Amino acid sequence: MTPLLEVRNLQTHSNTGNGVVKAVDGVSFDVREGETVAIVGESGSGKSVTAMSVLRLIPNPPGQIVGGEVLFDGEDLLHVQESEMRDIRGNRIAMIFQEPMTSLNPVLTIGRQVGEPIEIHQSLDRKGILEHCIELLRKVRIPDPEKRLHAYPHQFSGGMRQRAMIAMGLACEPRLIIADEPTTALDVTVQAQILELLKEVTRQSTSSLILITHDLGVVARYADRVNVMYAGRIVEHGPAREIYNSPKHPYTIGLMQSIPRLDDNAGSRLVPIGGQPPDMSNPPSGCPFHPRCPNVTDRCREKLPPLSKVNDGHWKACWVDVDAKQ
Repeated sequence: MTPLLEVRNLQTHSNTGNGVVKAVDGVSFDVREGETVAIVGESGSGKSVTAMSVLRLIPNPPGQIVGGEVLFDGEDLLHVQESEMRDIRGNRIAMIFQEPMTSLNPVLTIGRQVGEPIEIHQSLDRKGILEHCIELLRKVRIPDPEKRLHAYPHQFSGGMRQRAMIAMGLACEPRLIIADEPTTALDVTVQAQILELLKEVTRQSTSSLILITHDLGVVARYADRVNVMYAGRIVEHGPAREIYNSPKHPYTIGLMQSIPRLDDNAGSRLVPIGGQPPDMSNPPSGCPFHPRCPNVTDRCREKLPPLSKVNDGHWKACWVDVDAKQ
């Protein structure tokens, strides 16, 4: 089956005072119809820049997409006219941004903002837009939607604002939704509600979902496949269950060991990843993870490892065979 989205060797660079930063450095992945694909990594790994590059939302200057392909329904989005991209954004591909308080316009009502993509992309009259907005707010379980439609963002709680952002994303029934850290700054209970809601509405609408997160617990529960990013590159990808149960890259193993598990023995300690993320304006030679890696060899310091096949659908970018149980 042909994937809905294919990203091939995507490269996005930023020109800074300290030199060129390769924020996205040869990233390749795909998303199938109705699938949830996670992109995981710590802050600065290139997750959000990858998502913004797919929609060509990289501010230029300082950023620029310098290479690769982004095939959506077989069409390379990096080479279509800007007018066509405006028709795609919010219509066929929607993005749910993190921090809804800064993404929503504080001086416009929720109804006005949820209705904007409908007004732009669909030929509905004012009454039709209003009815569609009410139905969307009801779909994301905002109570009393007829009244809430006229409220402003500051009158909503954090979880309610995120629900409004999801309603905006669903407004035109897109085929692909990109959710960038959709539970940032929400408490644990609300996080679970938002993620369950996202999974439910994408399943109902048969939309595909790219879920950007740093939380591997979220990946284990909601994703079908996962891409682990470090220093602008994908270092491991494969089925979420397999990567969770048998990670093969030292960075993925480090992420797993640094989060609490319900099946751990009482009193067991979390193991943090040592060191700091690399300075992307002056990255280390060879594998970018080698200064922090407990399994580093001379080959790791000298040569960048390509993605190599572990088994069907599971790939890693590492010169060393690592057992997560070591």
